[in-house]
Amino acid sequence: MDNAVALVQAFLRLHGYLTVTEFRVVRAARGGGQECLTDLDVLAFRFGEASGPGEAMHHPAESEANALLGIAGGVPDMIIGEVKEGRAQLNDAATKHDVLTAALERFGCCRHSDIDGIVHELLRHGRAHTRHGHGVRLVAFGSLPPDAPSRGVKVVLLGTIIDFLRAYSRQHWAQLQSSESKDPGLSFLMTLEKAERGRRARAASTGSTSLKGDRS
Repeated sequence: MDNAVALVQAFLRLHGYLTVTEFRVVRAARGGGQECLTDLDVLAFRFGEASGPGEAMHHPAESEANALLGIAGGVPDMIIGEVKEGRAQLNDAATKHDVLTAALERFGCCRHSDIDGIVHELLRHGRAHTRHGHGVRLVAFGSLPPDAPSRGVKVVLLGTIIDFLRAYSRQHWAQLQSSESKDPGLSFLMTLEKAERGRRARAASTGSTSLKGDRS
């Protein structure tokens, strides 16, 4: 899994989303066989009353992150996301009618007869609502903002995601250690945090020893 995708997945999971990453969209090719249209970096679905683990949902940083993602309480939410290490923008392939149709069919989020209309709304406005009462949104993740806004597509920067994940791991260090998370993005940040804690402990121990030696 791409490092940036792993970080986005960890961020979404902590906000109650179920995720599918690097979803390959394949269709029948003319003349026979199959062809890959694109890989969708992340598909995510959050039930209306979902919450993050433990105490995180009551922390001010959590409210800020909810606002950043545009989460509306009580409303199920589906994200079709593109993840870039550069500018946060959607690939042309990710905005093709066939690709978005495949994403909606993958989650079975709405009647097949409704999908065409929902896709048209996504392409025009970057978001849509289904007759079942949940939202579908296009979200672009990246290190830099796009050159120009695009069709109401939500933009979330990777730097903000990393700040949130690192703050979360520090605040809930004991809880995370006991859970032994296998999430690749969160696990990597936990390894960094563990290394930094070890370095600070060694520095403190060395400094203490030096002070004792000076006093003698």
